Amino acid sequence: MTSESVARSREAKVRVALAGVIDPEIRRPITELDMVGSVTATDDGHVRVGIRLTIAGCPAARRIESDVLEAAESVSGSGNATVEVSVMTREQRQALTERLRGGKVARGVQFGPDSLTRVYAVTSGKGGVGKSTITANLAVELAAQGLRVGVIDADVYGFSIPGLLGLVDSTPEGNGLAVKPTQVGDMILPPIAYDVKVISIGMFIDDPKAAVAWRGPMLHRTINQFLTDVYFGDLDVLLLDLPPGTGDVAISVGQLLPHAEVLVVTTPQPAAADVAERSGVVARQTGQSVFGVIENMSGLAQPDGTVLELFGSGGGDEVARRLSAGQDAEVPVLAKVPLSVPLRSGGDLGVPVVLSDPNDPASIAIRAVATRLATRARGLSGRSLPFSPR
Repeated sequence: MTSESVARSREAKVRVALAGVIDPEIRRPITELDMVGSVTATDDGHVRVGIRLTIAGCPAARRIESDVLEAAESVSGSGNATVEVSVMTREQRQALTERLRGGKVARGVQFGPDSLTRVYAVTSGKGGVGKSTITANLAVELAAQGLRVGVIDADVYGFSIPGLLGLVDSTPEGNGLAVKPTQVGDMILPPIAYDVKVISIGMFIDDPKAAVAWRGPMLHRTINQFLTDVYFGDLDVLLLDLPPGTGDVAISVGQLLPHAEVLVVTTPQPAAADVAERSGVVARQTGQSVFGVIENMSGLAQPDGTVLELFGSGGGDEVARRLSAGQDAEVPVLAKVPLSVPLRSGGDLGVPVVLSDPNDPASIAIRAVATRLATRARGLSGRSLPFSPR
């Protein structure tokens, strides 16, 4: 072979190796994202690779550059590769966003009725029942079971998902703020924690002590933007952590995602059950269905094996009984999650208990719910498919 043909062969092998480099934010090979520019090989065996980052100051820049160098050196040998970094032009970014959206220029709500993604709205009529903690742990456990998972923190006033999942900049410069998403053109790339893609209004706030005080139209606009501008990609499951009550956000989610299924979280206390039931009723009024009830804080195990029922008992069963009345299918109690110090401390540290202490009783209960959700088929009934008869 001539020296030129050897160089061309080496360049082709490098491009094949680069197909294994995954953009950590978009989760697609950089070769598919048009991030690889030139690949040139010289007679002495050296390879020079040009890559284009999506934006200047891309938070994943160092990792991408390192992965590209490693891929190139797997062909050329250690020390025989150079990576040159540039930034996409505006036109290239626009082409990328259109490619990610499947060629659609106009933005629309993701996960609509034709989507194969299972959408679950985690809700309760009152606050303080551990709804966000359940959402965060469910998401992480679903991802651990191999599913592609996204979370929308729809609790605009009381957002807590970034902290529960450790998406907080703990450096002095970060000032305790939530990790911010990357924006490519008009597309928002959600931060990722424990293989879960996450978006929250807390990621757009520059003061950790700031309070969000918005009326209904702004709340609706925020939820709509999360569903249109945030690029989640193809998900198996999308979880929405709703605020307590039956107000604007619950109504907006019902309008934007009428096919979503609802997970009602309650405590064992009868008074809490009375309020929790209302969230399920409102969901049905907007066309959603109630998939099941999760009873949280169901009891505290004692050293002698007994259970101390700090918040009473029977709340979850009662909510399920009431929501089952007049329905074709019974609403089940999916789990009774006991009070747990590791569950609480894991939330404080941003390390979900399903990972930090998988044998904790709370982890076992949450894992049972996740397994039940994970094993549901993504049904095709009533959905339009991208095929036409010949």
